[in-house]
Amino acid sequence: MSSSSQPTAKKRVAVTGGTGKLGKACVQDLLAHGYDVFVIDTVAPDKNIPSIIADLSDFGQTLDALSSTGKEIHAGVANNAFDAVVHLAAFPTPRQYPDAHLFQNNIMGTYNVFEASRRLGIRNVIWASSETTLGEPFEGDEPYAPVDEDYPLRAKSAYALAKVLMEDMARQFCLQTPDFKLVGLRFSNVMEPQDYAKFPAYDKDPEERKWNMWAYIDARDGSQAIRKAIEWKATGMHPFIIANADTVMSKSSAELMKNYLPQVPVKKELGEHETLLSIDKARRVLGYEPTHSWRDKKNWQ
Repeated sequence: MSSSSQPTAKKRVAVTGGTGKLGKACVQDLLAHGYDVFVIDTVAPDKNIPSIIADLSDFGQTLDALSSTGKEIHAGVANNAFDAVVHLAAFPTPRQYPDAHLFQNNIMGTYNVFEASRRLGIRNVIWASSETTLGEPFEGDEPYAPVDEDYPLRAKSAYALAKVLMEDMARQFCLQTPDFKLVGLRFSNVMEPQDYAKFPAYDKDPEERKWNMWAYIDARDGSQAIRKAIEWKATGMHPFIIANADTVMSKSSAELMKNYLPQVPVKKELGEHETLLSIDKARRVLGYEPTHSWRDKKNWQ
């Protein structure tokens, strides 16, 4: 395996969920870096972006959508429509819908994207896994901090269970299809610039954000991670934690751990506001480096 900073030659990428919070930022980032982008979602994006409306819980619709570019159809392994798929479409939070419905929608949508990509010869799929796979809400029984990719997966909700099973499913797909690349990005809580005005108030009650160890991901930095994952040359299934380099708090990370998660062993000396969801692997392997900290007010717009 090797890394590369250059986009793939054809640069055609399908983005499912391209009208969502992270999806919109992802589409704009890919367009800005020279990719041709096609959005697959249940609502249409901006008019100048090619798209199709499709229900990804239905395999036939998924297969059709992933063999389409605009009004043209390019089905089949020899002439597949896309060089990569970014799969972000899903119900985004636990208990947004009844558990069984949420689980069925999310797990089947991901299976359908994986399987349709495999059949169409698309071998580069990046999908949204989640920080919830690591055992959120964090309550003090965690093995250690900062959390990293060696952490035992622990699903505490139907939403998290679907995400855990997606990662296992991806591993099995790669056993069936050895040249498949399936990258699961375990995104932290996605934030947009307009969200940052509320961050200073978190200092009043650190317990409010303890559930994910005070982490977040700016949608623009999440998009950078997606692009880096597309461009990374690899095969197999690979998970990466994707968060910003700092926390949502003004208090130091060491103070937060000492006062609010004192039972959890801290494995290293922490930087003042260092994220407690480790991004070391994403930095080392993908070349990911977040640049949109909420602490700089120019990132609030």
